Formats: sequence, structure tokens, C-alpha cells
Amino acid sequence: MCGIAGIVKFDPRETVDEARLKRMRDVLRHRGPDGEGLLLDGPVGLGHRRLSIIDVAGGHQPMANEDETIWIVYNGEIYNHAALRPGLEQRGHRYRNRSDTETILHAYEEDGDRCVERLRGMFAFALWDRPRGRVLLARDPLGIKPLYYAWGADELLFASEIKAVLAALPTRPALNHAVIPEFLASRFVSGEETLFRGVQKLLPGRTLSWSPGQRVQIRRYWHLPTTIDEGPATLEEQAGELRDRLTAAVRSHLMTDVPLGLFLSGGIDSSALAILMARMIEEPVRTFSVGFDDPRANELSWARLVADKIGAEHREVIVSPGEFFAALPRLIWHEDEPIATPASVPLHFVSRLARDHVKVVLTGEGADELFLGYNRYRVTAWNQRLGRVWEAAVPGGIRRTSALIARALPSRLRRYTDATFLARPATPRALFFDGFAVFPEAMQQSLLTDASLFRRDPHAEGLRHYGAAPGGLLERMSHADLQTYLVELLMKQDQMSMSASIESRVPFLDQALVEYAAAMPGRFKLDGLRTKAVLREAVRDLVPPEILTRRKMGFPVPLDPWFRGPFWPVVEEFVLGPRALARELFVPSELRRIAEEQRAGIGRHADRLWLLVNLELWQRMFLDGEDVTVAGGAASGS
Repeated sequence: MCGIAGIVKFDPRETVDEARLKRMRDVLRHRGPDGEGLLLDGPVGLGHRRLSIIDVAGGHQPMANEDETIWIVYNGEIYNHAALRPGLEQRGHRYRNRSDTETILHAYEEDGDRCVERLRGMFAFALWDRPRGRVLLARDPLGIKPLYYAWGADELLFASEIKAVLAALPTRPALNHAVIPEFLASRFVSGEETLFRGVQKLLPGRTLSWSPGQRVQIRRYWHLPTTIDEGPATLEEQAGELRDRLTAAVRSHLMTDVPLGLFLSGGIDSSALAILMARMIEEPVRTFSVGFDDPRANELSWARLVADKIGAEHREVIVSPGEFFAALPRLIWHEDEPIATPASVPLHFVSRLARDHVKVVLTGEGADELFLGYNRYRVTAWNQRLGRVWEAAVPGGIRRTSALIARALPSRLRRYTDATFLARPATPRALFFDGFAVFPEAMQQSLLTDASLFRRDPHAEGLRHYGAAPGGLLERMSHADLQTYLVELLMKQDQMSMSASIESRVPFLDQALVEYAAAMPGRFKLDGLRTKAVLREAVRDLVPPEILTRRKMGFPVPLDPWFRGPFWPVVEEFVLGPRALARELFVPSELRRIAEEQRAGIGRHADRLWLLVNLELWQRMFLDGEDVTVAGGAASGS
């Protein structure tokens, strides 16, 4: 895990400013405290911050091939690099170290841009091919490692984090207003755009190349499976194959020359990883867990159950509400975005706990999207099924009247009907995308001051992936989330672990495992009301039955009571305060309604207020250039 940055001047006669490139590189110090490197080669500059994981003594970057005609800066891990090396050596390539970085260089010499198709792992890299005057950027298939870029009139800037791109810009960044509807609906911005005007992300499974002759070319080199395997396999057979693939994925992800551990939540995913990992290493597994002192938001007892079962070297951290809010501005700086989900904050604290003992952790990210683990999949499937019966059996006039009544219910009752077939058409758009939006489209029309934003479909990117996916409702929901929501979660996982200078790895997103699971029929994943059915069956003899049958919590954070009580001043300052209102993004009366309903306990708007608080904090930090604090039930800006 590292940080990369670079500048490419379009005029080959120009040279890169060293001080500017160093600013980009060194703002990423947290990603690579173990070393730094710089290449200045005429119109191209590459910067690198290193977190040493493989070949600690060697592996320094930027790294060159044998004759120093091709250079690379790289962030990630290539788990099959040792398997690729013999073939490359047979073709005459000479290795000078044991790092996986060198394998990418030699694979590029053999296969050009198609080298990415042979790499198995997580990666983002930039490669400078001096003889051809050509730059290649690449990102791994699932988007585990981030990569951002910005075009200027005469140059290309790129980096592992947006803040490094911003460090090279001559002016203060600006808000990309066009993406506000999607941000309000889904918590994040999918697709190439970001909240920063002019800054884009290289999407997963893509390469971007530039040269004076060909200019810019973006190529997608990997897709999720385009067909669903409807063969005769049973649930037990699918589970057996899944178990074998998961075991292989965990084993490959143990590749390291430094201490390694695991984030243990006490859910099925991390518990299965912990138990498999314990069978593969000789020493006790180092496990790390986080919780709050509120029993409604604490899974530590479940994590201890698993840790005790495997004899782990287990450590925990309890986060207080004051610590939670005090950390928020710094973590927004690390993510470069408003914090999409409150779970990012405890993830930072458990990463800080882990960094004193390990440099690498395994996590269970990706299993929910692959195996339909979220409640919204189950709710959508049942609502669509019941909605079709409702539409077939009940006259249209009665259905329309029922929908009006459902939407007119008091807030405390409407939260039970808003996402159901009683209030919405039985379509994926209405039930899955808008039904689970933080701010649904109807609510946005009352909230946004700029009516032109209503023309921007907040669900366009998700619906595009849904429409292009194979299979029925279940398979399409999974495919859409794997290419939108999961990419945001992986960014969170990357930035929060790197905020503590540790590397996180995601065995459930091993490419072979993903290709197998994504082609699996949804009926093996959602069986009636049972989520993750095939995964539960695959690990049934490993994971304690109490874990297999307990209700999913998923890094719970007690925002609802916090925003009704001691942290109401946070809402007053960052949602209702004069500076927030002066931005004129939102209708003040609608903001007050949402906030007062939350405070009075007649509405459940904690997630909405969380999003608005974060957006204002983000604007003060990145757009206004201020240091902001949030602490102790009160808020202040300086």
C-alpha cells in the first residue's frame, strides 16, 4: 500500500516543476511513511510514498526496468506475482528484487496495456514509457485501490487521493453542483465525476493512456460476468465450490513480509475469514474490533466469541461520542469527501488500534454485495413480488388512493411504508433505488433551491448498471451495487486504513471468487428471508451457530439519539447555522422541518442530517480552506 502522484506535460519540450510534484507527493505522507521517491524526466514527473509490505529492503519507487526506459509508481499488491515471475524470466527479463512492482514492469514490456489482464490483486499504477512518450494509468477490476486525475489545458495530474491533485492546482477547488442530486440520494457520486469540479476518478477495470500522437484513450479491460450460470448445481454443490475459492483467496491474501491481522466485527464475513486464517498460520491471529458504549451499537461480544474460538490475540477499542465527532473533520480530509456512512469513523479508530501491532489487515468488505447480505435486497424482492399481486388484484383507483394515504401518514409511520409497494410502483427504480435513497426524488424537489438540478437523474448510474446486468431482480441489484456502492465502500476502507498507515486487503473480492459468485443465480444467495444463503452453507461447519443466525448490525452508529440529544448543536451549526444557509443550496424551511422532526422524535432523519452536516464540513474545509472542529456536544469553526 502506497501513495502515487504525477504530472504529465503535453508539450514534450516542457519540464515538470519539482517543488509542485513534491507537494503532491508529500500530502500523501500518511499512505507511505516508510519512504519516498521522485522521478523527473522532462515532461513527466512521478512521485511515490512507500508503505513497505513486500521486499521491505528493496522495492523502492519510482522503479525502472533493466535499461531504465520504462518507469512505474504503483500502489497495491499483486497476489500472483510469484507465479508470473518464472515465465517472465524465461523470456529474458532480469529481476533485481523480490517486489511485485517489478513484475508489472516486465509484464508491460511483454504485453503492453494488456498486462493488466494477467494481474490478480489490487492496484493503481502509473507507467511512463519513455521511448514511446506514453503514459499508462491503470486501476484494478473492482476498484480496491483509488486513482484520481484532472486535465488542464497543458497537462494531466493524477494521484491516489484527490487532495494530492488539489495540491498542484493554482486555484481553490469548486463544488460540482451537477452531482448534488446523486450525492443526496446515494451518499456518494458514482461514475467518473466527483464532488470537485474538474476532478475525475479512473473507474475500476479501466486503463487510461496518453501520448502526443494518440491523445487520451480510456479502455475497459474487465467486466462482471455477462451471463448467469443456470446449470443443475445444488445449493450444497455451489457452497462447496465457494468454500474452496474462498479458502484459496484467503491463502493468497496472506502474502506479506510484515505482521498481518484482521478486522473482526463478529459478523459472518469477518468470522469466516478469521477462522480460515487461523488454520493457515502458525501463530495466533491478531484480531481487532471496535464498538461504542451504547449496547445498541456494540458487536464486541460477538467478536470475542470468534476470537476465543480460534485463540486469537484479540484487541478492542471503545469510541466515545465526543471522540467520534472530534475526529470527523480530520477524517473528511482523509476521504476527500463528505463521510458517506458513519461507519468510516469507527473504522479509523480500529485502524489506529491495529497500526501498533500490524501493517496489514484482512477485512470482509464485498461479501454483502456479492451474496445479497443487505436487508434492502430482501425488502425489495418481497415488495416486488407482493406489488405484482397487488397491481393484478386491486383496481388502479384504489391503488392510487392507497398510495396517497401511505404518503400522507405521519413521519413516524411513513418510514414503514415509504419503501413499499403500497406507496410506490413495483419497479426496481421505485423500490430499490429511490426507495432506499437517503433523500428520495420527491424530497429533493422540496429541498433543493436550484430547480435545474431536477433534470439530473440521481439514479442514472445505478440504473445503467442494473439495466446492463444479466439475470433477474436479484442478480441485477447485486451487479449494480458491485459497480457503484461497493466502489464507495472500498474507497472508505482504503482511506480510513491509510489514515493510520496500514494496508487493508479484501479476500472476498479476489477476482476468481468474484467472477464465480457474480455468475451464480440469486436464488442461492437470497433464499426466502435468508440472506447470504450460499455463504452461510459454505462456512456452516466453521462459524459458530450463534454468529450464523444472529441479526446483521454492520458497524452500527447511534446517530439517532446523538442528534436528538447531546449533539443537537452540531445540527444547529452545520445544517441550520447562518454559514450553511448562506450557501443557498437548500430551502431553509425544509432543513428546519427535517431537523425539528428529528429533535422532537417524530421523524427518523439522522442519516439525512448526517449527510448535510458532512457536506457543510467538507465545503468549509476544501472549498473555504478552513480548519474546522466539532467537539463535545458543541461546534465551532475557525
